[in-house]
This record gives sequence, structure tokens and C-alpha cells, in this order.
Amino acid sequence: FAGVLIYAVIPGWKNAPKDRIHLIDYLFILLTIAPAAYIFIVFDEWIYRVGVVPTTLDFIFSTLFVITVVEMTRRTTGLPLAILSGIFILYGYFGNYMPGLFYHKGYSWPRMMTYLFSLDGILSLPVLSSAHYIFLFVLFGAFVEASGAGKFFVDFARCAAGRLRGGPAKVSIISSAIIGTASGSSVANVVVDGVFNIPLMKASGFRPSAAGAIEAMNSTGGQIMPPVMGAGAFLMAEILGVPYSKVALAAVIPALMYYTSAYWMIDFFSASEGLRGMKREELPVFRRIMMEKGYLLVPIVVLLISLMVLMYSPYRSALYAILSLIIVGWLRTSSRLGFKGIFQTLAKGARGSIEIAATCAAAGIIVGVLTQTGGGMKFAMIIINYSGGSLLVALIFTMLIAIILGMGMPTTAAYAISASVLAPALIQLKVPAIAAHLFIFYFACLSALTPPVALAAFAAAAIANAKTWNVGWLGMKFALAGFLIPYMFVYGPAMVLVGSPMEIAIAIISGLLGTLALGAAVQGWLLKSASWVERVLLLIGALCLIKPGWITDLIGFGLLIIVAGYQYTKYKKG
Repeated sequence: FAGVLIYAVIPGWKNAPKDRIHLIDYLFILLTIAPAAYIFIVFDEWIYRVGVVPTTLDFIFSTLFVITVVEMTRRTTGLPLAILSGIFILYGYFGNYMPGLFYHKGYSWPRMMTYLFSLDGILSLPVLSSAHYIFLFVLFGAFVEASGAGKFFVDFARCAAGRLRGGPAKVSIISSAIIGTASGSSVANVVVDGVFNIPLMKASGFRPSAAGAIEAMNSTGGQIMPPVMGAGAFLMAEILGVPYSKVALAAVIPALMYYTSAYWMIDFFSASEGLRGMKREELPVFRRIMMEKGYLLVPIVVLLISLMVLMYSPYRSALYAILSLIIVGWLRTSSRLGFKGIFQTLAKGARGSIEIAATCAAAGIIVGVLTQTGGGMKFAMIIINYSGGSLLVALIFTMLIAIILGMGMPTTAAYAISASVLAPALIQLKVPAIAAHLFIFYFACLSALTPPVALAAFAAAAIANAKTWNVGWLGMKFALAGFLIPYMFVYGPAMVLVGSPMEIAIAIISGLLGTLALGAAVQGWLLKSASWVERVLLLIGALCLIKPGWITDLIGFGLLIIVAGYQYTKYKKG
């Protein structure tokens, strides 16, 4: 279905006609449908011989389908993922020429192609997750956007944080987290939220590059904010074989830690730049916006209760959230969706989901090659060998690979590929499975903020009219704690709810204090402007608080108190 839509609505080349379907597109549609029809007809026999003793027809139809998947990927996401898929296919065939740990016996084209077109390849977990869960949540995001809820979320956030120091930037924290709950895409989050908040930040005195960087940081956090989490949480639950609610709950504390660190970074930056909050007359009246559009929070509440309290399936929860949004939308004309509006939103949601479907299919090719050749375990051995058994070195390798794989690639595909390659190594090093997968997922998300290919920064820079490079590097600076939080929950699994209530409470408190100290060190401000000596002490204190252990926590807390006390004394004397 997604393949037919892709070839029908996305042109295959620059000068392709946009008002009609080209003959070549009809050919690709046929090449997409024919293999699916073939499997439907011969499934009972096909399932036993695929990848082992395939027939000639198995090989022909499998090859055609693999070609169409690579072309779908090229049309929706560009060349990088399509080329990567091709490289892995070649690795599957030419493995007997590879050196060292990369060696495998190699597979014939018929065995490899039919294996890729199977439940262990293209039709494996990534595509199943796309069909079962991701599509409906993309559809939910389309309905949220069509109802005008994005503007309401921004107004709601302005009421909550607009008058604080650096108010418009703190507004972006709240609105990005709420919008990210529905969208799960950093770029979409930037576009929806940034068009309101970036101009507000610039008008209140933020430099264009700072406004863009803050928006990119906050919008990237939307991907790690439960319940949607860039749709990756559903795939993670499938891979781990656990209920979705367990993944979402495990991600709550790290996500709140990310946004808490964003708050302190913005607050201390605003203080150092002399930026103030918004005036009361510039803010919407809270009672008025709640009376007029407060009902648009109902679908979010329905989604959260269905997933977390009633423990309904993600599919059922998303469906209830969409239905509730359509129903409550009829309360006011501005958010009312008639039959025409519903069909237009369904069409928009379908178009939004085809990119994810194509990338999940391409990820299935890579996962299939790794499964067939045993490449996943080989990569795990490489990481373990080169790290010398050191968990820290292995984590750094994993971080770099996940960021590189995620550059310019949708988060779901980046996570699926990274998890199949990298997670086994971390699990062999005794990292809890859920912490290992969340670690990989975090850096797949943060790749959208990491130059040189920082998609969230690109989008924010365009809205802010700032240089992309400046926005990307400044966004990394603001989001520095986000790059450290994954290390926190690997070394201290209590942050992902693996441990006793006391351990979890200590992890939360030390993490919050650590992000505060880190923000002060990076921005050079705590109670007042910090000297270089104070910043070094704050940085050491932050690292001590971030590292689990009561001794390091006491050292970090002591350093934070010393700097705060010294600044308070100077402030009182001044």
C-alpha cells in the first residue's frame, strides 16, 4: 500500500510530471503489487523454502521487490539510506572476500534475495511496527495539526512560562514537549512550534542563532518524550518483547531530565545576556484560552490514559485519541472537521506515513543481511575487542556510530539499524537491555541536532534566518546534558526504573542537581556571572553528580554548595 502511494504521489526525478503518474511509475507500482500477490497465493509453501531452497519464481519476485524498496527509499529520504541498503546487500553476497571479523561464507543471490523478502528481512519487525503502530500515530499527529491544536499548545505554554526570565525560550520547552508528544518528529516539531516561538524569541532579544538553536534543542527532545517518542518506542517494545507501557515509563525520567537541563541552560543564558520575560499584556489570558480551546487537551489525555492506565494496545489507544479529537473538535467552528476535512487529513496522514514505511522497509533489508550473515554479533565482537572490554569506550563507539547512522535518516530507521548492530555489544557488557536500547535511541534522535547533517537545526535556522552551522553547534552546546543523560542511565539504571524506589529517588535528585550545575558551568552563570575557576568547579561538580555513586554525589553537591555560597556572599556584599 505504501509503495503504491509513493510511486503515485512522489516524482522519481527532477523533471518528472507532477500532475499525472508517469509510465515508469505505473511500472514500479506493478512491480510492487506483483510480488505481494505472488506471496499471497503461494504463502503456505513459500514460508518453508524462502532463503533455503527457493524456486526461480521466488527469486524473481523477491529481487523485484527488493529493487522497488530501494527505489521507494531513494524517493522518500534521498540517496544515503538507499546506498547503505545496497552496500549491505553486496556485503551479503561478497562476504567470503571480506577480511577478519567481517568474513562470512557468502550467500547466492537466490538465497539472499528471498531471505530479504521474508519475515526476517523487509517484512520483519520494522515494517510490522510501521503497519501496526506508527501509521496510526502519524495519522493522530495529522489530526492534531488539522484541528489547530499546535497554536493552542503554544498559547498554553506562553501562559505557563512567558513571564519567566527568557520567557519565550522557556515557552518553547513546554510547547515542544506537548507537540512532540503528538508528532514524534524533530523537524515537524520545529516547523509547527518554531513558526510561533522563534519570532517571539528574536523579538525579546535573543540572537537569531540562539533562537534557532534553542528551538532545535527543544524540538529534538520531543522525540524522546513519551508517549510517541518518534515512533521508535513501539519498535523498541517489539524488539525487547515487553509491553509498550514499560518502554514509555522507562523513558519518562530521562526525558524530564532533558527538558530540566534545557530549562537551566536557557535560564542561565538569559541571565548572562540580560534577557527578560514577556510583559503581561503580551500574553494570552489563561482562562480565556482554556475556555476557548482547552478541550483540545482531551485527545492527549485520552491517549495517555489508554496507554498508561487502561493498558490498551498502542493501535487501540491511537484510534481512541483520533476519534476523541474529531468529536471534541465539533465544539467550535475553528477546530471542526467535516467529512471533507477528515478525508483531507486522512490523505495528509497517509502521505506522512509513507516515508516511515519506506525507511522501515529499507531498515528491514539491513536487518535481514545482518541476521542472515550473523553480522550483528560480529559488530558486537568488534566493539568489545576494540574497546578492550571497557564499557565507557564501548559506549563512546556506540554513540558515534548511532549519531553517524542517524544523520539525514529518519529516527525510526536509524534506531532499527543501530539497535541490530550495536545493542548486542552493550548487552554482552552487562548493560540492561532496556537501557542499552534507550541509549542507542537517544543518540539516533540527537543526530538531528548534530552537525554536519543536523535536520532539526537546518529547519530552525531557516525560520530564524540564521546560519545553519551556527545554529547546529550552538544547539549542541545548549543540549550538552542531553548527550550525557544516556551515560547516566547506563551507569545508573535506576533512571530507567531498574532498581529500588530509594535508588530511583537518589538518581532523580542527583541528576537534577547535576543538570543545574552543568547549565551553570556551560553558560557561566549561577546566582551571578561565574569566573573561570567557578565554572571549572561547577563542571567537576556536575560530572560527579551525573556519575552514580554516593561518594561522587556528595563531592558534586559539596562543590555546587561552595560555588553557590561564595556567589551569594559576593552578591550580598555587592
